[in-house]
Amino acid sequence: MPNAFNFSASPFDCLTQEQQRLVRDHVDVAYFPKGTVILEVGAQPTHLWVVIKGQVAQHDEGEVVASYGPHDCFDGRALVAGKSSSRFVATEEVVAYELARQTVQDLIAANAHFGALLFADLGSKLSALTERQEGNELQAFNLARVDEALLRPAIVVDAETDILSVVRLFQEHKSTNVLVRDNAATPPRLGMFTATALQKAVLRGTPLDQLPVGLLANYNLVTVRASDQVGDALALMQRHNIHRVVVLEGDEVKGVLESLDVFAFLSNHSHLISMRLDNAGSLEELAAIAGQITDMIGRQFRSGTRVALIARLVQDLNARLFARAWQLIAPPELVANSCLFVMGSEGRGEQLLKTDQDNGLVLRNGFAPPAELAAICQRFSDALASFGYPPCPGGIMVSNPAWRKSAAEFTQMARQWLVLPEADSLMNLAIFMDAHAVSGDAHLLDSVRQGVMELATDSDAMLARFASAIDAFASGNGWWNRLVGDADSRLNLKKEGTFPLVHGVRSMALAGRITETGTAERIAALVQAGALTEAMGQELLESLHFFMGLKLKAGLAEAQRGEPVTGQVDVQALSTLDRDLLKDTLGVVKRFRALLRQRFRLGVL
Repeated sequence: MPNAFNFSASPFDCLTQEQQRLVRDHVDVAYFPKGTVILEVGAQPTHLWVVIKGQVAQHDEGEVVASYGPHDCFDGRALVAGKSSSRFVATEEVVAYELARQTVQDLIAANAHFGALLFADLGSKLSALTERQEGNELQAFNLARVDEALLRPAIVVDAETDILSVVRLFQEHKSTNVLVRDNAATPPRLGMFTATALQKAVLRGTPLDQLPVGLLANYNLVTVRASDQVGDALALMQRHNIHRVVVLEGDEVKGVLESLDVFAFLSNHSHLISMRLDNAGSLEELAAIAGQITDMIGRQFRSGTRVALIARLVQDLNARLFARAWQLIAPPELVANSCLFVMGSEGRGEQLLKTDQDNGLVLRNGFAPPAELAAICQRFSDALASFGYPPCPGGIMVSNPAWRKSAAEFTQMARQWLVLPEADSLMNLAIFMDAHAVSGDAHLLDSVRQGVMELATDSDAMLARFASAIDAFASGNGWWNRLVGDADSRLNLKKEGTFPLVHGVRSMALAGRITETGTAERIAALVQAGALTEAMGQELLESLHFFMGLKLKAGLAEAQRGEPVTGQVDVQALSTLDRDLLKDTLGVVKRFRALLRQRFRLGVL
């Protein structure tokens, strides 16, 4: 049998050498002229086919629901089930490998991942994929550079400095060590004095203001370079039984790396950024940290961290970033008597790479804001732009007076959105439903949201108008053409997948008076309330995370190439596994749309 079989394509990329040999020994090549029905509904399949050349269309109830091109395989599910539930037709001349049913069953019995990726449901496929990726995460962190971890500033004192003065430096800088420069030695030397050595100084009985720190400093420093790997630095500390190393860049001391910071970095890099955000004293510092958030996202994703976890980390870090910027710009009285909130994907906790600003400000009823409120809000919007968050083209920002109002005025505006059927009103309502407080009094935002909920659920007609936006970007079956290469291969995931899923869940949440703002939390609440089946809820959640991961991967690649982040993916450039999962997830969205049309009676509008 040909040795050209592609074992790098899913699901064959998880096979062992022995299992690959089994494939080579039992695979044949089949030919199907254009128009051939390869597998009919109800037929018992005898083989698994892997396309070498050509295209195969999958039909369900007369509609094309999937297409298979080179390196794609079909139909594993039918092979295991014993009969086909779809019709497979060669839309052009097809050459394919065919693997007998018994051989496939032997592979499934020997390799659980192969079976999951071949025929299981979406959840099992994603779980198998996650297990294969998770092992890379710790390795990637260990390979990070030392200067990517938290380096504490080096405090350098002269060897003649008395220890009492050093203790004052410990308190002033919240440090436990200083570097000691002994210029009297030949040649001059550098040592370290730590809080542990301070105990020895006290036991000597000499007054601390008369005891030079150079007498008790340790001059056998262990050093690493800034470009060394974090894992190597940790191994060095363990080998020498020490808790810190001095980091050099050339001959210059760049800082001190402590073991606790290394462990924290290896367990969760985001906590370091959180510390920097909380301690930032200027907008310039925050701008630098905002760039570190983007770097962290790329590192976490490439190391195999689950996209849901990355999204939660990003939401927390962005909230801290925005809150700290607001605290640096707004006077304390304004911060205390208002609620700064974010909306859209940022509010839902589903934002990964930076996108347009979506924020607002609720003022406490009766509070007289400062006369310079407009200038304060404009400065905040400008600061976010300098952090890499572009101004919103629709002006949904605190710098727009329409999005900074008292709680009573916000409630009145939200009620107008409810009763007015215009598309802009309903979209503003959808955006506001995702609002998430980041600074100030969160109860102010909650009171406005509660008023919206009470009014919205009394009107079936309004709910139907609101839910009808699921078809705002509908393009029929055009996305299948992108999958098979019959049209532009770039796919806008937001329009085709994320938006109808997110807005459909949001519509059901509004109807059920669910106050959660995240799509995952809304899905869980809908399942608990019986509005969604557990199976549908799980598929929606898995599809959402897959869309987010695919969009992030494409966005990081665009950023690395120096191109604008478009939110689009090139389907033809996807791996066979990603294309297979994309078909499954877009199919989930299609079924969910049908459920929503029935739930809100959209067909009778």
